[in-house]
Amino acid sequence: MEHLKQNFSIKDLEHLSGIKAHTIRIWEKRYNILNPDRTETNIRTYDLSNLQKILNVTFLNEHGYKISRIAKLSDPEINKMVKEVAASASEENRAVNSFKIAMINFDQALFNGTYNLLLQTKSFREIFQEVFIPLLNEIGLLWQTDTINPVHEHFLTGMIKQKLYLNIAQLEEIENFDKDELYVLFLPENEIHDLGILYLNYELNLHNKKTIYLGPSMPLRDMKYLLEIHPNIKFISYLTIVPTELPDFIDEFTKELCTDKARDLYLLGGRIQNLEPEDFQQNIKIYKSIPEFSNELIYND
Repeated sequence: MEHLKQNFSIKDLEHLSGIKAHTIRIWEKRYNILNPDRTETNIRTYDLSNLQKILNVTFLNEHGYKISRIAKLSDPEINKMVKEVAASASEENRAVNSFKIAMINFDQALFNGTYNLLLQTKSFREIFQEVFIPLLNEIGLLWQTDTINPVHEHFLTGMIKQKLYLNIAQLEEIENFDKDELYVLFLPENEIHDLGILYLNYELNLHNKKTIYLGPSMPLRDMKYLLEIHPNIKFISYLTIVPTELPDFIDEFTKELCTDKARDLYLLGGRIQNLEPEDFQQNIKIYKSIPEFSNELIYND
């Protein structure tokens, strides 16, 4: 198992807080905001308490408090002020910081507490689109820059999936679905990043669309049986790392699932960001983001 990072470089703090390393050094030297340890070669290292403090200081600074004023406060006073500001200001930034700390420390209680606090003022849909999506985009960058380990990302996505499954189950209990259309959600073979497609399943259920969720790494040929049960299927996939050659994937979709008529295939994810809808036949629909897809659902309701 990989060593879990509990000590951070100044670059790690820059990536996590959004504050430039140069600025952190100035705050540290001029205001004693942080108290890093030093390696034998005199390189700064920061523990989890330093990370928590820089996130709180950043939050207050972004909400109009001068660093000179923040520096005069004790750590408990900073924490108290953050709670007061968060109560009267937008919660998104504070929630993102709390979720980051929960991820770094594998703290399920902090994650759930932050989530439940958001639920007091937001719907699950708003939490996902306004907080979780920006958070996940940022976490992807942190993973790429080696600020966090894959185990941190897996912990965070696992916690978000728990909330998704819970909300999907609640919608399925209502059973008020449109019987005329059926959406089949799947990921191609070797595609395992299923958080996006799982949320799309929630969005469809929220708008009374009946779904079958097949999940990751699903061969196209194995879905032919569904056509015998329901003739009006629309397929949805979320492409993050595969397929390598999208035209080949679409050709295989046409060959396996459109032998009697053209069927809609909705595509989202990183693999289609540089493509345009006019590049494909009418039954292949490209969406650059989840909100774009969701907005069309609402418009068509």
